[in-house]
Amino acid sequence: MNYEFLSRTFLFQGTSPEETKHMLSCLKATPQSYAKGSTIWQVGDQVKMMGLVLNGSVHIESIDMMGNKSILNRIAPGQVFGETYACIPGEKLLIGVTAAEDCQILFLEVGKIFHTCPDTCPCHEKLIRNMLMVMAKKNLELSRRSLHMAPKSIRGRLLSYFSQEMVQQGSSRFMIPFNRQELADYLGVDRSALSNELGKMRKEGIIEVNRNQIHYLECV
Repeated sequence: MNYEFLSRTFLFQGTSPEETKHMLSCLKATPQSYAKGSTIWQVGDQVKMMGLVLNGSVHIESIDMMGNKSILNRIAPGQVFGETYACIPGEKLLIGVTAAEDCQILFLEVGKIFHTCPDTCPCHEKLIRNMLMVMAKKNLELSRRSLHMAPKSIRGRLLSYFSQEMVQQGSSRFMIPFNRQELADYLGVDRSALSNELGKMRKEGIIEVNRNQIHYLECV
């Protein structure tokens, strides 16, 4: 286990690798590996653990009764998922979680985060504060996606998303974590229609696209 890496994540920030190692034993931490495309959790599951991505990445997906899938979020190394459901005993998942690539997940028992252990870990207060920050950050990410979905046109949704990434990465040239199909799912549009719109934006000199790298030319 890479305790140096874990101590730099949002959940364990402010703790040393040694403190992180001690807390993991309190949280009944269990690592598990998944192959790309594997289902980690599915709609209707009940969970009491949250997942922290150690390597690889996972997709949080909304799947309707007809099997149509929409990507709500991509969870990268160091980020967590499932914390909200794990805090509500008996709550059934309304989302699915799938391995976007080969990945390793560290599962943590949420109930033990909010109840101090018998050893009264001196860093437990930090863990609770970090957990609240993680949940607030996740709510913010969902709000951002709602903003991207607000425009009716595909171009409007693309520009909303690209503008956010440009601001967060501090450059008009930025990387996105999605391939073409995943981006279409994330923005709730048809892949062919999205590809056509990207082509139009390139011809109009608005953007340049090189796989996952976008150059927003109108800001130059």
